[in-house]
Amino acid sequence: MTAASTELSTEQLILRRWREADREPFARMNQDPLVMKHFPSLLSREESDALVDRICDHFSRHGFGWWAAELRESGAFIGFIGLSVPRFEAAFTPCVEIGWRLAREFWRKGLAIEGARAVARCAFDELCLRGIVSFTVPANVASRRVMEKLGMTHDLHDDFDHPLLPEAHPMRRHVLYRLQRANWKG
Repeated sequence: MTAASTELSTEQLILRRWREADREPFARMNQDPLVMKHFPSLLSREESDALVDRICDHFSRHGFGWWAAELRESGAFIGFIGLSVPRFEAAFTPCVEIGWRLAREFWRKGLAIEGARAVARCAFDELCLRGIVSFTVPANVASRRVMEKLGMTHDLHDDFDHPLLPEAHPMRRHVLYRLQRANWKG
């Protein structure tokens, strides 16, 4: 697998490598209860910074990762959209996941799907992946809509219990969506 572009562009977005200045708005975003509603917990500043470090390390190891997303017009950091190799084992791993997390003020503007389309194009055209997956808790309707708009499909038989969450955790159950290169309408 080759490395992906260091920067992806869309009409409204620039997806790029992370900068030191991204850490503060990312930490604020990770403390927002609405942004983190479908995650096990809010992230402290230290946990948020550690996530940025893991994202940067992922880029170094794999040649792709969660790109920092900024608005083309203003340069405002809005979150991330990108690709990741999950760090757990499940029936569908090894795989590459497509995902996103945007600050609340940038929701419902079509930015997640716009960025996700650019990332999927990169996954298939640059990285030559045969398929990508995405997963979330069943209640995360907004992310599931993005997955469906991207052309991803869901099969109930693929749903799984997230192995990094304890058995009794209310968010342990996840839905899995898939998109094969052959089905990509890019």
